[in-house]
Amino acid sequence: MTVIELITCIRLHKKVTLVIFVLALIVGKIVSVSIGMHGVGTFDGEKNDILRRRNYLIGKLVTTPQIVMEEMPGGMSAQFQGEWAMYSCSMFAAALTNIAKIYPRQKEVSLGYVDKLIGIVMSSEIREYDRKRWWGEDALESLDGDHSHVSYLSILAWMMGEYKELGGDNKYDDLYGKICCTLNRRMLDAEALNLPTYPNEPIYVPDMLVAVVALSHYAELNDGRYQDTVNRWIEKAKTDWLDAKTGLLVSFLDNTGAHQIGDMPVKGSYSALNCYYLSLIDKSFAKEQYERLKHYFYQSSPISGLKEYHDRFFLFGMDADAGPIIANLSPSGTAFMVGSATYFGDFDVRRNLLKTAEIAGSTFYGFTKNHYLLANFALVGEAVMLAMRTNVE
Repeated sequence: MTVIELITCIRLHKKVTLVIFVLALIVGKIVSVSIGMHGVGTFDGEKNDILRRRNYLIGKLVTTPQIVMEEMPGGMSAQFQGEWAMYSCSMFAAALTNIAKIYPRQKEVSLGYVDKLIGIVMSSEIREYDRKRWWGEDALESLDGDHSHVSYLSILAWMMGEYKELGGDNKYDDLYGKICCTLNRRMLDAEALNLPTYPNEPIYVPDMLVAVVALSHYAELNDGRYQDTVNRWIEKAKTDWLDAKTGLLVSFLDNTGAHQIGDMPVKGSYSALNCYYLSLIDKSFAKEQYERLKHYFYQSSPISGLKEYHDRFFLFGMDADAGPIIANLSPSGTAFMVGSATYFGDFDVRRNLLKTAEIAGSTFYGFTKNHYLLANFALVGEAVMLAMRTNVE
């Protein structure tokens, strides 16, 4: 064999090896996705996976506030770490509440863990991110004041409502009532029932919807108290805050909370999250918004998912809210859309979205715990997905 023939043979061997390696990866991924999708479509079929994912999140989030903060991505600012820690706990509490509805024997277990999550969210470590943004003012020590603190207070009140829904005792009743009274008062004192998440920033509509969820839940548990405020907000949303082109709730309002911002686009991630929160408040409005979301933002091929923007295309980009946009798909928007697809029994769409999540996230299977490998980098995504896939009426 000549030197040239030897070099040619080596090159051919390398190409064949590379092809075999790529094919092995593809086959391995097909097998792993098939395993991940086994049983998807019924809650009986999904039970083991749902409870194993719950077990994983228990180990990560039902711990000390310091450890929860350490579980958040290290490269983030302290503010975003605090926010993500709070969102992780609140979405896991929502998932636990849903699990108790789907599998009633899990109710007592869910109640105990929601109680512990509330304690974590009430800790000074978690409250610190909000305190810093409001000039050192603590949200729970200033309930008689006028500064908003809407995101922190709304999420905490929502979680306390879930605790009561699960049959919890009266240990939080006094604070729960005071928080909802404060939210209601501050909303009624605002120009258009909307409160800023932080000073000198626009109104983030999904954050306001958590406040409406909290008041709506409180009304259900307390003979309709604050329901009028909920109704007023929903009516204004229907008449004043819908995007002219898509008919979807806008993503942002100006800092008065009264007017749309002309150059701000409707975002898929925000719209999907809006639909999820609406499913907890107003079923008919949520259904109408979900159908619009599907029409403008749902992408069925080549990979199913939710687009971050309906009127432009990104092969690859980075968005502060949605994360990395790949082939025009929004990771967070795709996850949030699962919530409405589950709630409205849109099981074909739900299955397609969960398949995309499996392709992107790659489930790790343990003896008693399952989780997406991406949870190692963004734990909040695991909590969100569990809350969304269990969002039943």
